[in-house]
Amino acid sequence: MTVKMQIDIARYSKLISPKNTGHNEEKEEKLLERCPPGHEGTKLVDKPATIIDVSGTIIAWYLPDALTETTQKEIRAATDLLGPSLEKRLGKCWVNSRMHQFISGMVSTGPRDPEVSASLKGPSSKNILKAIARPAAIASAALRVMHPQQYFAGLRALSHLRDKALSKELPQMPETLQYWASVFNSLSIISNQETPNHRDHLLIPECFDILTTMGNYSKAWMSMPSLQLEFRIVRHGVDGVEGDRIAWAWYMRDSVHIYAGVPSCGWAMVEGRILTTV
Repeated sequence: MTVKMQIDIARYSKLISPKNTGHNEEKEEKLLERCPPGHEGTKLVDKPATIIDVSGTIIAWYLPDALTETTQKEIRAATDLLGPSLEKRLGKCWVNSRMHQFISGMVSTGPRDPEVSASLKGPSSKNILKAIARPAAIASAALRVMHPQQYFAGLRALSHLRDKALSKELPQMPETLQYWASVFNSLSIISNQETPNHRDHLLIPECFDILTTMGNYSKAWMSMPSLQLEFRIVRHGVDGVEGDRIAWAWYMRDSVHIYAGVPSCGWAMVEGRILTTV
């Protein structure tokens, strides 16, 4: 089904500072007044849905029960492999976490050339890359349908990054790229964690992130208060759960695309798609 909002997501994004993390509730209330979603109260979405704005821009896709049991087992096995790294990254910025957020980015960016993230520099890096390969390919295939322009922008960014890595002899980058199976350049793995409402301000506003969750849990809702929906530029958060939950978040860092010389891919539009509006 399609849920149509009255918000103009491109205009909304222009009102947000690049440094706005979404943590200031007073600012978020004022932003909601300027860009209301078009319905009263919070709308609960519990069926497969596409969320679109007033201009026909696709804001989000919601696909419950999309992962097969085999894929869920692979994600569980890969997460178990990453257990030691997850435990090393325990922190206090988010709550109710037995294992804190683990960023397995293919690259991390600094003031100069990008480099392979620390999580992929150890002796188990090749095993980690192989373990996440099939889930990475599935997320990439989903993106090919959801936002083709973003998919090809991701491919171009990684291709240009590979060329630069070879010409500049960046350490470990060519070898890592050989096994990196995603068009996204970063992956965060989160286990049993309640996240406050926030905005991913380092990412590309026009691009989709793909969040996959699995495990034996109940009463978990993803909240998007900017749209007054429960299920980035939009602000979002995840409630605490009863049971065990694993979440993998695939995303593209804008700094990597800038370094690779890949321009913005633009917004995903409804044009040419068959959608049923509710």
